[in-house]
Amino acid sequence: MRDNSARRVRWFPTAAIAVLLAVLAGGGAVNIAHHPQPNLVITGVPQRAPAPDLRSQALADLDALTLPNGATLAGWDGPWRYVWPRDASFVAAARCAVGQNTEAARVLDFLERVKPTTGRWEARYRETGEPVDDGREQQLDGSGWVPWAVWFCRTGEQHWDMVRESADQITRELRPSGLPAPSPDYWEQHESQVTLGTVAPLLTGLRAAIRIATDLGRTAEAGRWQAALQTLAAATERRFAPTFPRTPAYAESFLEPGLPPTRLGGGADAIVTVLGPPFAPERAEVSQAIANTRAVLTQPNGGQAPGEDWRADGVAWTPQTALFALSAAARGDRATAESILSWLDHYRTPSGHLSEKVNRDKQPAGEVPLGWTAALVVLADQALQRPLPIP
Repeated sequence: MRDNSARRVRWFPTAAIAVLLAVLAGGGAVNIAHHPQPNLVITGVPQRAPAPDLRSQALADLDALTLPNGATLAGWDGPWRYVWPRDASFVAAARCAVGQNTEAARVLDFLERVKPTTGRWEARYRETGEPVDDGREQQLDGSGWVPWAVWFCRTGEQHWDMVRESADQITRELRPSGLPAPSPDYWEQHESQVTLGTVAPLLTGLRAAIRIATDLGRTAEAGRWQAALQTLAAATERRFAPTFPRTPAYAESFLEPGLPPTRLGGGADAIVTVLGPPFAPERAEVSQAIANTRAVLTQPNGGQAPGEDWRADGVAWTPQTALFALSAAARGDRATAESILSWLDHYRTPSGHLSEKVNRDKQPAGEVPLGWTAALVVLADQALQRPLPIP
């Protein structure tokens, strides 16, 4: 009798791969079915003629979303019509980047009025300044974003109290591990472990606060925050390097003697961009992680999702896509930055606005306009013209 075992061995991997692909395809279809296609949310926003270029449109969107009292709305409608400290910080920085210092000061003054006297920043505030009581947890990342914006705008003396309380809160939060307690971040969800979405802005905020304190002769604060920065930076390297995923790896796989271990788990996150310029000095290891992360997060429509563990629905989010544009521009990768900005320009709405998302059908979707995206576009465009300051 002829022995067919060799043939079966040769065919088994092919069959297994085919079955696996079928399962993955079926799972992807089910996942997409569970996430309906998003559409535009554009009711009530002040309508203007579309701006002729992306930068002008981004600035026009910021004008539309910034109220006379300095409250910078994340978006015009319903659940977006609030002030997030993160978004407002980026808006202030974008305004300062193009010389709109008076407009930026109003944004920072609003944050100064609503700042916590102790503890974490609220997730969001009403345009009148009251915290939004909707069950969302306070978010530690605001303590990093705000000092960065103040340093970027060179208003450290005017906003010293806000910087001091934010940097001291970071210092108080550091545990014996060197990392802070878990906190929601820009994903706006409860977190059971610390995320890079919290750690990266805290590193930036501490560096910025140290610069402000040093310039103002506040040596005690500068020394205290420098010690906290060294602790946090060392813990970040220990727990997140070299790939810098969203959460620390849960295990290590040792392939063979002499090779570095492969870390398992964590998932890529677009916030890795905040570990490099213009938020931190450039490092080859981080630049490689940014490139790898962008490749992992790129959707079929050409934009990026927030993270590898985000819902797999084929939808790109413009703030995270714009973060990669800013990162590339600040690192001198003009080709990548211009390509991403062209993508964002292509997917402006018919009225010219920058939307929150681009859906599976390659149509603008979500809230329109979105302040964070507009601010990032302004910063990225400015970084292509001249280097942005790095704390």
